[in-house]
Amino acid sequence: MACVLDCPTPAGRLRVRIADSFVARALGLLVGTPLGQSEALLIAPCSSIHTFGMRYPIDVVFVDREARILRVFPQVRSGRIRIAPGARAVLELRAGAAAQHEFAPGVRLTALAAALA
Repeated sequence: MACVLDCPTPAGRLRVRIADSFVARALGLLVGTPLGQSEALLIAPCSSIHTFGMRYPIDVVFVDREARILRVFPQVRSGRIRIAPGARAVLELRAGAAAQHEFAPGVRLTALAAALA
């Protein structure tokens, strides 16, 4: 995961790591250190995720091709599946970070648009 974006949000900034390989997308947050409050992982293309094997809860934010938020699933615990038909990608964040950054359906994260093209 070499690519990192600085993404302005309605209430701050996120450092977004992009899962840019098959292995990075498959493993997601299952390995490595937990995300900080101002960090996220972008997985694209992706319209569903699972948290089997996760060691901590996460916020899951699905976005469309225009980087507009479609669904926000807060505090997703281990062993869950989340799906968002029509999503192009998912942002995975530390639990509570989606609310802290004021993520809600309809909010556009323009800094992510190029990564979703």
